[in-house]
Amino acid sequence: MAEIMSRGAQEEVQGPAEYFTGRVTIRAQFARDEPSRLTGAIVTFHPGARTAWHSHPLGQTLIVTDGVGWTQVEGDPIQEFAAGDVLLCPRDRRHWHGATPSSSMTHVAIQEMLDGTNVTWMEKVTDDEYLAGPPR
Repeated sequence: MAEIMSRGAQEEVQGPAEYFTGRVTIRAQFARDEPSRLTGAIVTFHPGARTAWHSHPLGQTLIVTDGVGWTQVEGDPIQEFAAGDVLLCPRDRRHWHGATPSSSMTHVAIQEMLDGTNVTWMEKVTDDEYLAGPPR
């Protein structure tokens, strides 16, 4: 029988201030049993909220379910994405993602563990880096 995580039973927590700027809500966090390496969560970023710089040893897939957001891989310009888009964040590359200054954004985040780790957190994205926005 399939295991179902009902909406009402999904714990909802605030994104830790050391890894996020602004109001971020994380729910439905999961990790599959070994030998699977899959982990994930549903994450909502309120306007202006974003992750710190981070990387994933095997990359990350973001399925955007609501709103508009921005992402940046280090060395590349900021990109805008919206509900219905799927982001394929590269493995072992510093990046960040979050809402735009004027819109919230929700995504399903899926990543794999490698040697017990699915993310390496780094310093926060500065306001200047964030507010540079995508090229117009």
